[in-house]
Amino acid sequence: MLQPSKQCNEAMHEVDVNRTVLRYKLVSIQLLELLMKRTGRGDAVSVRTLADRAGVPHGTIGNLLTGEQEGVLPDAAERIAAALGVDLLVLWIPVQRAASSLPRPRLPVTV
Repeated sequence: MLQPSKQCNEAMHEVDVNRTVLRYKLVSIQLLELLMKRTGRGDAVSVRTLADRAGVPHGTIGNLLTGEQEGVLPDAAERIAAALGVDLLVLWIPVQRAASSLPRPRLPVTV
């Protein structure tokens, strides 16, 4: 039988809703494709090879290429850029957004 989860009330588990989260948005899908065809080392890399070199799931690279995902967290952005042999800001644009632990309110639907 499943036990109900216990909520943690410790201060270290609270989320500061006024804090901003830094993310990196891809400059363009075409640029990522181009850099994958010819990395800074001169070789071509596949989705899986780039993912392995950067230490990210291959789905992340695939989603960036299809536009399903626009950005990543800073450490992933740095590793992807390094795996391609380019500076971070060649491939990524830093963006900030407010962090929130509150769920988005659902709007009532009227028919």
